Amino acid sequence: MNRLAGILFSLISTTLMGTAVVVALTMGKDTLQPILIAAAIGFVVSIPVTWFVTKKILEEFS
Repeated sequence: MNRLAGILFSLISTTLMGTAVVVALTMGKDTLQPILIAAAIGFVVSIPVTWFVTKKILEEFS
């Protein structure tokens, strides 16, 4: 599970962080602090998302 979770985390975290940054920029928050906060929120949210996706994949193929 750890290897799969690591691979998925690298993909999910960059996707969610990038999405959060795009949302922040779309809202007109174009200074450094809101962009870093959005990236941090995307990073934190990606941890449980990765766990959930990994768990569902392992349940499907077990």
